[in-house]
Amino acid sequence: MGNIININNNWYYKNNYETGMEGNNNFQGFEKINLPHANVELPYNYFDEKSFQIVSCYKYPLEISKEYSNKAIYVNFEGVMAYGKVYLNGQFVGEHKGGYTPFSVRVDEVYDFNSEVNDLTVIVDSSEREDIPPFGGQIDYLTYGGIYREVTIGIYDYLSIESIKVETEKVLEEEKQVKLKVNVRNIGQYSGNGDFSVSIKEKSGKELFENSYKVCINQVKNSYEFEIEGLKDIKLWDIDNPNLYEITVRLTTEQSLDEYVDNFGFRTAEFTPAGFYLNGKKIKIRGLNRHQAFPYVGYAMPKRVQEKDAEILKKDLHLNLVRTSHYPQSKHFLNKCDELGLLVFEEIPGWQHIGNNSWKAVAIENVREMITRDWNHPSVILWGVRINESQDDDEFYEETNKTARDLDSSRQTGGVRYITNSSLLEDVYTFNDFVHDGVNGPLRNQKEVTGLDHNVPFLVTEYNGHMYPTKRFDQEERQMEHSLRHLRVQNASYLDDNISGAIGWCAFDYNTHKDFGSGDRICYHGVMDMFRLHKFASYVYKSQVCPKVEPVLEPVTFWARGERSIGGIIPLVIFTNCDCVEFEYGDKTVKKLYPNKEEYKGIPYAPVILDYSVIKPEEAGSWGMKWEDLMLRGYHEGKQVIEKQLSSNPIPTELYVSADDLKLSAAEKDATRIVVKVLDQCGNLLPFIDEIIKIEVKGPARIQGPKELVVKGGEIAFWIETKNEPGQVEIKIQSQSLGGKNINILIE
Repeated sequence: MGNIININNNWYYKNNYETGMEGNNNFQGFEKINLPHANVELPYNYFDEKSFQIVSCYKYPLEISKEYSNKAIYVNFEGVMAYGKVYLNGQFVGEHKGGYTPFSVRVDEVYDFNSEVNDLTVIVDSSEREDIPPFGGQIDYLTYGGIYREVTIGIYDYLSIESIKVETEKVLEEEKQVKLKVNVRNIGQYSGNGDFSVSIKEKSGKELFENSYKVCINQVKNSYEFEIEGLKDIKLWDIDNPNLYEITVRLTTEQSLDEYVDNFGFRTAEFTPAGFYLNGKKIKIRGLNRHQAFPYVGYAMPKRVQEKDAEILKKDLHLNLVRTSHYPQSKHFLNKCDELGLLVFEEIPGWQHIGNNSWKAVAIENVREMITRDWNHPSVILWGVRINESQDDDEFYEETNKTARDLDSSRQTGGVRYITNSSLLEDVYTFNDFVHDGVNGPLRNQKEVTGLDHNVPFLVTEYNGHMYPTKRFDQEERQMEHSLRHLRVQNASYLDDNISGAIGWCAFDYNTHKDFGSGDRICYHGVMDMFRLHKFASYVYKSQVCPKVEPVLEPVTFWARGERSIGGIIPLVIFTNCDCVEFEYGDKTVKKLYPNKEEYKGIPYAPVILDYSVIKPEEAGSWGMKWEDLMLRGYHEGKQVIEKQLSSNPIPTELYVSADDLKLSAAEKDATRIVVKVLDQCGNLLPFIDEIIKIEVKGPARIQGPKELVVKGGEIAFWIETKNEPGQVEIKIQSQSLGGKNINILIE
């Protein structure tokens, strides 16, 4: 039976590799660390982007019992940025180009079972090598460095199951089918009889299918296919009910026993010229792009934090799709997308630049690695097989498409471009449409983009972004226009039946090169900042959900008469999913306001827009009058479901502190986010307060980043990271004017 062992704790790290380090087990000068690990912890902004582009050295004292001396042993890496060279006891055992896809190296052939400890060394080159995608040109994001994902040891019989591929068929019929492909690793060149037993269960444990298949295994054949028919009472996977099933495949021979377990779902997904269909039902895609970047530690966040991003996108912003821009992302993120019902457009690494033939060969291998890792995820509905925003290269992209289709004919391919009249070699024309500049647009007709005389499957994959960068602490007018640009594009997408949907740029702000962004190494393109804190634009998306799930009422204002040019708060945009909103200004005005469905006919929940066509200037506090409080009340089906009060005289009243999680794991590196807000007497953020927050951590944890933070836009956040020890962690948050708050986290 295969045995998978996590080896993420107690590595040794040195940030400058020196020749010969791979040939000894001397840990002097090395720092003890746990994975995931960033090779350099960076400032939030204004840093030298070359500081992490180094060649570093990781070591691990590998101990494997003699009982496994007759097994095949692999070290499995989920992600090493950007080139990893692996040695065991000074002997080279493997290498990998590319930081976003997994790889394995076999070590049993050189492992010394007579030695108590074997020295596993990984030389990590995190420079931007021109022979590895996405490098070779300029790229609008940072790749950071290190062994930033998990590592395991895999111990197998010489005949074992390498992977399985599950394809669901006849999904919309009463009796459904599964086409199962089992890929085996026959190192010992076994020939003889074998037995594959297959079981399918609901996640509750209820068994739906069990059968065994006798086969003749030989040295030439490395894959076996089985048709499973007559499956009844199957629940489909969709965005509202993401039903998952567990499949277990067991291989038994007279010499070996192995088992492979994975999750999958029954669903159909098809992009057509008339839009996107999930399980035969038309769905308008409403999504955002995600970079997997975080403050200070870059990509090196553990499972819990990766999963939290999926929860933010699905449960907070109420999206139905995320694009993994511009590379395959954490398996934990994708697993959570499966569980939550969040669709995924996954693509290979790259940004505009196409390299030489050896570079292209790595990119084609990235296609294979991405698909073979993720082909059983029901959330993944489209493979991105083109370098983001690159020029046409038909020979290259014919090969990437062929690779994808040969590996997985059950999904369509896309290729993101920003050029018009581009060669359509993929199944879906995926296009970054930046036409909307506040006047033009919001979206182009697809025939204008494709240059074709007929409609094709079409998806808008980016909009806004660099056209209107906006900080969370920017002036109110800019934040309103930022929000409206997202709203206009989404509305236009819903109005065009020939567009499958639109994916905005982007979910979260991210670090970038000096050639892009605001000069401080940050692109402020997100609808949330790097700490996953809301900008007003995020409420365009958050409000697109039934109020029975979550009522939303968010006016785009700081509620100050002199914040905007000329003064006042008109027009006032209120993002809401309520049927109507009651507007009460001081004790003078009570108005019933309704969503502006005339101007925004497409989007499911139009905003309320208060202007002088529905209210007199004096009813909203015209210049020179006394400035009053505002009360908003939202109604659904005749009942009040939410309210929000804005003070005309806000003062610091409360230091609000909350943690995403109050329990963490001591087994391996874990982390959780803590949010700190400075609130007024009505519970609203004080957007322009400059408050210094001091943080003290007692117990087996540490803060990522500095221990003193400045509140921006009324709030700030930080992550607490465990040290793989159980215990109680006390976190003291002290402010200048509002005293302190304590929060306790249990690590067990």
